Amino acid sequence: GVVEACLLHMLKRRAAGFLRTDKVAALFTKVGKTCAVAGDVCKKVQELQQQVESRKNQPNGQEPLKRQGSTTSKTPVLTPQAIKHIWVRTALIEKVLDKIVQYIVDNCSKYYEKEALLADPVCGPILASLLVGPCALEYTKLKTADHYWTDPSADELVQRHRIHGVHGRQDSPSKRPALGIRKRHSSGSTSEDRFAASAREYVESLHQNSRTHLLYGKNNVLVQPKDDLEAIPGYLSLHQSADSLTLKWTPNQLMNGTLGDSE
Repeated sequence: GVVEACLLHMLKRRAAGFLRTDKVAALFTKVGKTCAVAGDVCKKVQELQQQVESRKNQPNGQEPLKRQGSTTSKTPVLTPQAIKHIWVRTALIEKVLDKIVQYIVDNCSKYYEKEALLADPVCGPILASLLVGPCALEYTKLKTADHYWTDPSADELVQRHRIHGVHGRQDSPSKRPALGIRKRHSSGSTSEDRFAASAREYVESLHQNSRTHLLYGKNNVLVQPKDDLEAIPGYLSLHQSADSLTLKWTPNQLMNGTLGDSE
């Protein structure tokens, strides 16, 4: 969406097309006539759009029957957000968005007014350079439209912490509590293994995952469960799901899987 906003900034009406409501599509189509890379993207987008249309025309969203052993690829399922940005998205996945933007910058006088962002001698080349990094990535697992975060999965976060975490006394306020689970090997009790497994699942649920968005998290937040007990340090976190907000607080000992006989 940000790249599209840059591409549309002060785009000439002649370049955008007088009758075209999709100005990005008009720009890519016009650039594709003289830029082979953009031309390939245009063909790819047209194929995707035809596949999406054919899927819509199928009753109940069913795909046409394929012969057994057919190697025809399955029609891609595109979210409304992906369809909305299909031109930039396709160029990004094909790893040519930076080349197309660089071509537009080099020939900006054909498509843009003098005050346009891409016509600027500094901002235009900077935008093209910034896109080199994203175009070098492999987008094998794209997130859906309701995922607006870019953090790693909970499993990866826990693994990273196990690798780089500092081992020591975790109830000290000067140190962040370890988010990994340290299983006690002194006893092979099934109940302890079950406790460690449940603790691990709970710790992972405190991280960002595909169902909830972690809005805020802070270590060593003191909570006093009863009047006659001392305040206990723990991990406070605020999570947002599709329809609710959840506030969680977990004692450091439970986070580390070392509650022992404590109540």
